[in-house]
Amino acid sequence: MRMRRLGRAVVGAGLATVLVVAPVSGAAAGAAPVGGDRRALQEAADDLRELGVTGVQAIASEGGRTGTARSGVADIRTGTPVPEDSYFRMGSNTKTFAAVVLLQLVAERRLSLDDTVERWLPGVVAGNGNDGRRVTIRQLLQHTSGLYNYTADLEGLSSPEAYLEHRFEHLDPEELVAIAMAHEPTFAPGTSWDYSNTNYILAGMVIEKITGKRWATVVRERITRPLGLTRTYSPGDVPTLPRPHAKGYQQFEPGGPLVDTTLLNLSWGWTAGDLVTTPTDLVRFWRALEGGRLLPPAQMAEMHRTVLAVTFQDVFPGTRYGLGIMWTPTDCGGYWSHGGDVPGTSTINGVTSGGSHAVVLAVNTRLAGDEEALAIYHRADGAVADILC
Repeated sequence: MRMRRLGRAVVGAGLATVLVVAPVSGAAAGAAPVGGDRRALQEAADDLRELGVTGVQAIASEGGRTGTARSGVADIRTGTPVPEDSYFRMGSNTKTFAAVVLLQLVAERRLSLDDTVERWLPGVVAGNGNDGRRVTIRQLLQHTSGLYNYTADLEGLSSPEAYLEHRFEHLDPEELVAIAMAHEPTFAPGTSWDYSNTNYILAGMVIEKITGKRWATVVRERITRPLGLTRTYSPGDVPTLPRPHAKGYQQFEPGGPLVDTTLLNLSWGWTAGDLVTTPTDLVRFWRALEGGRLLPPAQMAEMHRTVLAVTFQDVFPGTRYGLGIMWTPTDCGGYWSHGGDVPGTSTINGVTSGGSHAVVLAVNTRLAGDEEALAIYHRADGAVADILC
């Protein structure tokens, strides 16, 4: 899932988290929370449109109040406006859902974060220097395993032609892990940090092994149904999005055409990035998580134990990674988040500690040029920081 790299920070372009530390301009400071949020969101959405994004949805939630904004079009051919609160693929926000499930299982004493991968998936992590006896569940969730990122080798993410050839292809979790096992580890387990989607495919395999249920069932029973997230789900092999939705557009090379990538089988994303959602559902999830509704205090503390995101520092200085969640420092302290990218769509978000205030932006275009892509992320994350501060 690596179409382009922004320095060392975009480590899996299809499912990577991409968050920046943006200066707090104070655009929303001193304003009424909802009105100020709405103005800041609309300004950001319009600015992103000017930067080359086809369409944007944005939402901010604080207390019982919500502000929303949208800009641009759902379809560049017809010019139809972006629908309100429409479906999109959340990408690596899925990792936070998977981490929550595993931490719930830890709270139920069905496994330990210090268990090895070998204990639950014997013989799966092996070959070319990979050794599941040395990799723990904690290291999977925190990206400190050193396992190679399988999305770097996915053919369907390299060009428009490859996308069209592979967009309906099904890949099993075992096939995805096998791609990674064909490579040596990038470092010894626990000695450094680098983002790898392979970690969360293995986490999903552990979830299914322990629960005896499919990922789609587990996430529904443990997260979406209890929170009333009726429009968030794992699509399996279904390549379409429900209506309403805006089309996603991917630029595969700088200056190249925007390719409609809305039709996509995300089996290759699975527990690392397959979930579909809406802005309202996703902002509700983030507030519920940080509000303590999904995990006991001990497991929330484990989720929030961060390490330096080493390979993000050149572009995103100060960023730290917990268990399926990221900490971004700002002038007013910082916030928790996990972004996500799939071909044609990016998600940028943030939530304050305690869950009192959260912001989600869904961007329906991914540009290939490093400068252009970073400008979009900086503007979106600047809006998140402004609003949360």
